[in-house]
Amino acid sequence: MYFLLSPAKSLNETDPIPVNMGNYYSQPELIEHSQALMKNLKSKEPIDLQELMSISDDLAQLNAERNQQWSWSNDKPFTLDNAKPAAYLFDGDVYTGLDMYHMDKDTAIYVNEHLGILSGLYGVLKPLDLIQPYRLEMGTKLKNERGDNLYEFWGEEVTNIINARMADTDDKTLINLASNEYFKVIKKKGLDAEIITPRFEDEKNGQYKVISFYAKKARGLMVKYAADNKLANAEQLKQFDLAGYYYCEKASDDKTWTFRRDAADQ
Repeated sequence: MYFLLSPAKSLNETDPIPVNMGNYYSQPELIEHSQALMKNLKSKEPIDLQELMSISDDLAQLNAERNQQWSWSNDKPFTLDNAKPAAYLFDGDVYTGLDMYHMDKDTAIYVNEHLGILSGLYGVLKPLDLIQPYRLEMGTKLKNERGDNLYEFWGEEVTNIINARMADTDDKTLINLASNEYFKVIKKKGLDAEIITPRFEDEKNGQYKVISFYAKKARGLMVKYAADNKLANAEQLKQFDLAGYYYCEKASDDKTWTFRRDAADQ
C-alpha cells in the first residue's frame, strides 16, 4: 500500500525538526530533472513569474530570490544546513493533518516508506527527501525542453518511480490522496497498482458534501492514521476514525471510498 499527497504552497522554513532521522534523510530521486526545470526558472524575472503563476508582486519577488538561491550538485547535495525534509517543509491543511512534527522516529519511518509527495519541481518526493524552498505547481504551463507544460516534462518518470517503490509491497494498492491537478501526472495505464481514491464528506444543512478545508486536512489525517497504526493493507483504512470520520459503505464503490463526518463531530 502506497499513499500519494500533493505538496503545499505555504512552507515552514523556521520550526526545527523534532527528531533526528539520521540515515533516512535522502536526496530527491529525480533531482537531475529538477535541475533542468530550475535552470529554466532562474532565467525568469519576477514579472515573468507573476504572469506565469498568477501570483502577487511580493510572492513573485520571493520566489525569484528562491530560484536564484536554489543550488544542488553531486559535489554539493542538499544537507540539513541548506535544505529541509519535504514533509517538514510543506505547511498548510494537509500537513497539519499529517502532523509530522509530533511523530516519533518509527512512525516517521513508516510515513517515509509508504508516502510519495507529488511535486511540480521534484516530480515525486519521499517525505524525508531534503529539498530547498520553491514554488512551482504541477498545473503551471511552463514551456520546457520536453513540451508546453509540466505533465509533458515529467512524462513517465513519476509513474516509473512509484512502480519501483511499490514493486516489493504485498498490497499493490495506491491510495490517491492528491488533488486532480497533481494526480494527472500519473500515467494510470502504466501503473502496476489498483487505485483507490478516498473521498471526505462533511454534513452541512443536512447534506454531505466535500468541504475543501476539511477534506485537505482529512487527507493528511488518513496517512497519520495509517502510520500510527502501522497498517499493512488498504482494507484496514476502512476503520479510519480520526476527527469523527467514518467509512460510509453505501456512498462508496470499489474505486472511491467515501468517509463522512456528521455535523455534531465537526
